[in-house]
Amino acid sequence: MMKRMIKSVIIMATFIYFLYPSIPASAEGNQPYHFGFKKSSGGNLPSIAEEGFMDKLQKHEAIFLGNTEKKELYLTFDNGYENGYTAQILDVLKEKKVPAAFFVTGHFVKDQNELVRRMVNENHLIGNHSWSHPNMTQVSASQIKDELEKVRQEVANLTGQQEMRFVRPPRGIFNDRMLGICRELGYTNVFWSIAYKDWDVKQQKGWMNAYENVMKQLHPGAVILLHSVSSDNAKALGKIIDDARQKGYEFKSLDQLDVRKYR
Repeated sequence: MMKRMIKSVIIMATFIYFLYPSIPASAEGNQPYHFGFKKSSGGNLPSIAEEGFMDKLQKHEAIFLGNTEKKELYLTFDNGYENGYTAQILDVLKEKKVPAAFFVTGHFVKDQNELVRRMVNENHLIGNHSWSHPNMTQVSASQIKDELEKVRQEVANLTGQQEMRFVRPPRGIFNDRMLGICRELGYTNVFWSIAYKDWDVKQQKGWMNAYENVMKQLHPGAVILLHSVSSDNAKALGKIIDDARQKGYEFKSLDQLDVRKYR
């Protein structure tokens, strides 16, 4: 009786092993996180100390914010698709002489050749936002590589720019494994320390809403995330730049960021 029970247990264990062969001995590196942070307010700096993933960002040298001892701002845009406002945003940046980073998807690159060329010609950085905007914690290492390489290669074909150094995970979803793979591929993962709900094109509330949401969060070393599909952002951008400068801030390019602090 006992031998039959032991044999049954062994058979069941073998069945489970072959049914779920991909389950790792430790799932810690696969635990997904959705990037979030405690916003800056009242002069206090933003923080990710209570989010549970600060050590992962530190480990892989991901960017959350810059040098908090300098009044520097880093302006970044996510360009998943075109909604008619990117040219206006580029016009403002050109007029104000402000550098920015645009994180593009495959859809944007294929659909907006001229805008991509203009970004490079006007000395902005193009970052990688993946080809098809998947949850990159749920795809293989080879798929992550393919997603990023297709964007890099397509941008290179359009612009001649071969190097792409920065990546932003789609929807801000990440894990330790994904961060590590991107780092091994030569990318710096870029998150943000200023953001607001600006991506819903059906919930635009006027340029003043965009202006106030950004200005009330300003802090030294801020990495600002804006979505280019937002009409509010396009209309508010010039005043955000002017008034930030009035407060003593200077706009820098991501490739000038050399110090990262986590709080």
